[in-house]
Amino acid sequence: MKANLGKGILAGVVAGLAASWTMDRFQDVWLALAPPDQGGSETQPQADTTDENATVKAASAISQRVFNHSLAPAEKKLAGPAVHYAVGAASGAVYAATAEFVPKVTSGFGMLFGAALWLTVDEGAVPLLGLAKGPTEYPPSTHIYAFVSHLVFGATAEGVRRLLRP
Repeated sequence: MKANLGKGILAGVVAGLAASWTMDRFQDVWLALAPPDQGGSETQPQADTTDENATVKAASAISQRVFNHSLAPAEKKLAGPAVHYAVGAASGAVYAATAEFVPKVTSGFGMLFGAALWLTVDEGAVPLLGLAKGPTEYPPSTHIYAFVSHLVFGATAEGVRRLLRP
C-alpha cells in the first residue's frame, strides 16, 4: 500500500474517535468494578475528583478566552466530552499520519503510542497547563488506571486504523 497523508489523517480521526469512545467505556467498567482503594473512587489526573476534570477546565478556558463566555453547568456537560473527543481525534490523526510514512510507530499494536500519549498528556501537559494536580499528588492506582486506559486507547486506535488502512 502506498503512503497517503490525507487517507492516513482521515483514518486517524476515525480511529481516534473510536478509541476515545472505547477508552470511556473501559473506564466506566474499571470504575464500576474497582474498590475505592484501588481506583474506584480516585480517577486519572484528567478527572480530578476534587474539582472539574481537565477536559471541562480546558473547555471553560477556551470558551472564556475565545468567546468571553463562562460555561453554564449544562454546557460543561457537553463541552468536556467534546474536548476529550477532539483530543482523541487529533491524536489519532497524528498517529495514523505518522504510520503512513513510519510504519514502526505501530509497534506494539498501538500500545506504545497509548503509553506515549499517557506520559506526554496525562503526566505532562495536563498538570503543566494547570488542568490537574501534579503527578506526585495522585496515588499509584490513579496512574495505573490512566496508563491502562491509554493502552486501550492506543490498541483501539491501531485496530481501527488497520481496518481502514490495511
